[in-house]
Amino acid sequence: MQYLSIKWPCRIGVISDTHIVDAWFDNNLLESVQEQHFQGVDLVLHAGDLVDSQILTRFTACPVLAVCGNMDPPTGDLPMRGLISAGPFRIGLAHGWGSPKGLEQRLLKEFTDEDIDCLVYGHSHMPTCRWQGEQLLFNPGSPTDRRNAPFHSVGILEVGDTIQGRIIPLD
Repeated sequence: MQYLSIKWPCRIGVISDTHIVDAWFDNNLLESVQEQHFQGVDLVLHAGDLVDSQILTRFTACPVLAVCGNMDPPTGDLPMRGLISAGPFRIGLAHGWGSPKGLEQRLLKEFTDEDIDCLVYGHSHMPTCRWQGEQLLFNPGSPTDRRNAPFHSVGILEVGDTIQGRIIPLD
């Protein structure tokens, strides 16, 4: 697991399931996301399935923390999980595996000992921003492959006195 502590309050750009296929398309898309939606963020989280880790070089204005997805090469460059501390809040970062049904519960079990306030995950491509008890469950969806989602998307987490998430439709 990779640990990161960031300043607080903060804004965090969240992206997942980019599945790099066409470098020209993806570079233009990522440049647009960075300029229009991630401008001024303090950190970018990538919840896996980069496919090509070069995508991480597209976000140059702030630190980036990414985790390995099921479509990423098992090179060991990316951790399976990440844990981010922002003031009193702890954010768990993981990709996910298997069926979308029960995905959040499987991932929450991975962070049982970490006492997280927010779970950021990917895999299902379905944008999600909802509270389960006192934990925010946040999946930014995918900017490139919406599958059954209503739109392509990324997300923003605002961490201040509370954690608030916002899904940003790209279509």
